[in-house]
Amino acid sequence: MGLTNAICYSGFRSGQHPDRGDGAINPSYEEILEDLKILSYNSNFKLIRVYDSGENSEMVLKVIKENNIDIKVMLGIWLSAELSNHKNCEWLDSIPDEVLRNNKALNLQEINNGIRLANEYPEIIVAVNVGNEALVDWTDHLVNVDTIISYVKLVKKSINQQVTVAENYKWWANHGSALAKELDFIAVHVYPIWENKDIDEGMSYTIENLLEVRNALPKSRIVISEAGWASLASEFGDRASEEKQLQYINEMASFTKEMNITTFIFEAFDEEWKGDPGNLMGAEKHWGLFTVDRKPKKVMGELYSHLNEKR
Repeated sequence: MGLTNAICYSGFRSGQHPDRGDGAINPSYEEILEDLKILSYNSNFKLIRVYDSGENSEMVLKVIKENNIDIKVMLGIWLSAELSNHKNCEWLDSIPDEVLRNNKALNLQEINNGIRLANEYPEIIVAVNVGNEALVDWTDHLVNVDTIISYVKLVKKSINQQVTVAENYKWWANHGSALAKELDFIAVHVYPIWENKDIDEGMSYTIENLLEVRNALPKSRIVISEAGWASLASEFGDRASEEKQLQYINEMASFTKEMNITTFIFEAFDEEWKGDPGNLMGAEKHWGLFTVDRKPKKVMGELYSHLNEKR
């Protein structure tokens, strides 16, 4: 995809959320436009990643096109569970076979939506990602790797854009060889803070992770599809802070620029809907470079001082 400033984007604000079984409350056209104007300001971010091919992602593409915003997109195709992974996830109940069969039908519908969008927006969508962390042993939306390979082949023959799958670095290093052969590049997630690393080890551990993948899959081109540092988290204690987020993002930017690796920072805006609704300090809610009310954190302070006046 080429070297560029890239970021993961999900625009759900306070009171909004994707479909969790009772329907979604999506951002409005105007809210998405505001977000994209923030991200594209002064060409700070020219490439975003969205995670599915549903109504909200289609609206993002529509806003970009109708407003001639200088942003390209890596489109997601979200895969729901086709296997019940309750034995590996203590918090997950066994998923009934009927639900799994229905999920497979939904996945095929999602794939068709992704193919349609890729063909409708060829000037905006530069790559399509089939499945996000659907292969790791701790996922609640497990899909068999051979099934994902078949989905990748279907998508590749139906569109002109590059096709990938996004997974944790350890899965790629240990299990990724067959899938990697089918892809234009591999999309890798690295999160040192989740592996009990503090900021003094954050970047060195990230490099170790990437080298592990490179050594296992030397012929595959690597794109970092998620990397970030939480600014607040009850799970991480003082390892999470805006100062440490600033340091990690800056170190990551320097390294990936030197190594010419396209990197999607996770993520643009904090998302209150994620994680435990009873824990406002939960890590899942605080990865954004901007707060949920669209104010820049320290990592973005200099670039967006005009947004910080009322903070």
